[in-house]
Amino acid sequence: MTSAPFGRALCAMITPFTEAGALDLDGAQRLADRLVSEGCDGLVLSGTTGESPTTTDAEKAALVTAVREAVGERASIVAGVGTADTRHTVELSLEAEKAGADGLLVVSPYYSRPPQDALEAHFGEIADACGLPLALYDIPGRTGTRIEPETMIRLAEHPRIVAVKDCAYDLLGTQKVMARTDLAYYAGCDEYVLAQYAIGGAGYISTVSNVTPSHFRSILHAFDAGDTAEAARLQQQACALIELMMASGLPGTVTAKALLNSLGLPAGPVRSPLRPADRETVDGLLAAYEELVSAS
Repeated sequence: MTSAPFGRALCAMITPFTEAGALDLDGAQRLADRLVSEGCDGLVLSGTTGESPTTTDAEKAALVTAVREAVGERASIVAGVGTADTRHTVELSLEAEKAGADGLLVVSPYYSRPPQDALEAHFGEIADACGLPLALYDIPGRTGTRIEPETMIRLAEHPRIVAVKDCAYDLLGTQKVMARTDLAYYAGCDEYVLAQYAIGGAGYISTVSNVTPSHFRSILHAFDAGDTAEAARLQQQACALIELMMASGLPGTVTAKALLNSLGLPAGPVRSPLRPADRETVDGLLAAYEELVSAS
């Protein structure tokens, strides 16, 4: 099996806030404990789903500390530290290490759209500065810049660059890198969980797992047991909820928090400029969630 340095079943955890908009550390601990108890062996904090652009540096570090306290050594903690500024990203990396993270999720610098040699230097500087292993976050739809396969292959030579959260929607490019490196590839798009795992992926970093952690873990269990038909059935069962949460025109943060709030689980509001989901959207999410749970 492919090496999975941070576990196989990872949740891109939302960041709970109080109704007043403050960081809800108690809620984060309760949510993290539930996710781990129901099948996650890793948690990614302060990623896209965790609203990293609108949380402060101090909040990011406090979140890592609180979740570490809640889950202990039952799960790995990967801290999102990527920014548009290399120096700032290095600072966040060092703070995450101090706070107790096991690894770092580092997205491509956004907006400035650096060329590939600059990207390579950016990731190399962060990996050199910190003692933690890195997962590169390739999501060109948000950053405007792809980490090209040849760049990935060169970066894989760094001993602390060990994994990729793959949201590039390029299965051919992914396979090219997987064939030529030891990078652990995590599906960052829920609809690709089984497909990428079947070709040698390490697992997933899932937004939808905020509400259905055990279901996505069961896909991996079925595949590992050799029951590929059951794995396919479970993946297909999740399609309706995946589509509503991830492809409805709303960010996954908004839909995940809407559903968690409706289920009485820690979430709270989103921070501006994001806006909460409307009632019709919430009703649709609940219906899809209940259908998935009843069918599982």
